[in-house]
Amino acid sequence: MLKKITTLFPIWAIVFSIIAYLQPSIVVDFKSWIIPLLILIMFCMGITLKVDDFKRVLKKPKIIALTVSLQFLIMPLAAFVISKLFSLSDELLVGMVLVGAVSGGTASNVIAYLAKADVALSITMTIVSTLLSILITPYLTLLYVGQTVPVPAFSMLLSILKIVFVPVVVGIILNHFFHKYIEKRHDLFAFLSIVSIVFIIGIIIGLNQSKIATIALPLMLAIMFHNFAGLLSGYYISKLFGYSKKECKTVAIEVGMQNSGLAVVLSMKYFTALSALPGAIFSIWHNISGSIIAGYWSKEDEH
Repeated sequence: MLKKITTLFPIWAIVFSIIAYLQPSIVVDFKSWIIPLLILIMFCMGITLKVDDFKRVLKKPKIIALTVSLQFLIMPLAAFVISKLFSLSDELLVGMVLVGAVSGGTASNVIAYLAKADVALSITMTIVSTLLSILITPYLTLLYVGQTVPVPAFSMLLSILKIVFVPVVVGIILNHFFHKYIEKRHDLFAFLSIVSIVFIIGIIIGLNQSKIATIALPLMLAIMFHNFAGLLSGYYISKLFGYSKKECKTVAIEVGMQNSGLAVVLSMKYFTALSALPGAIFSIWHNISGSIIAGYWSKEDEH
């Protein structure tokens, strides 16, 4: 039952976003919940990880290094260029760059499974980019938008440590000591993550309700192009390096799907509610596009 609810994430996100848009008063008072909810998501990620997951880095270091490089080189650059092409406001530019500068999202692991990609490799890539994002995300943001708005890079670094690193590590430690008990409840942790991100999206939609109508189309197109840039570059650049189709699919999904929840939290904490909107919409869109591409890939014969 919980697994079915989890796989229908894009539908729940769209439905709750519509409710939040029509009745923003339902969600706006929960603004202070955004950070605790993301901490819960990162904890749920950590508690499903084992120490063995980190050992896989040593087995496939080249493809992981390639993926992480694409993640942090292409995604923030694409976000910046696309935002300029669509003449997005400075606030939306900041939000787009933050989406591009964060790590891969945990949803990529689910999409990798549905697409018959390499799930173990996907999990390893997400772990590595998540840990590297603690240092890289603040300074990428500073690089791309530091000339436009003040970027408190070091404060952001400390926030990511608290919001990402600490809950993930606590989760890993608990899993190490209570693995038999936790293993049976993986679906529950996935469900809690989905409920949390859907609620975060709803809050951001509610907070921006009055502005959405005027910016929805260009922002939506920018987000779609940004997501496609990650998916296409991830697939074809890894193909250029001679990796198998299964590995190319894994890289594409990992590069194209971002930890947009973290982008939302950083936007809210250090910038504006409007800056958080790209992250909220990206959360919905990358799961829709990911589900579509997973459906296509899962039916293809492996070559």
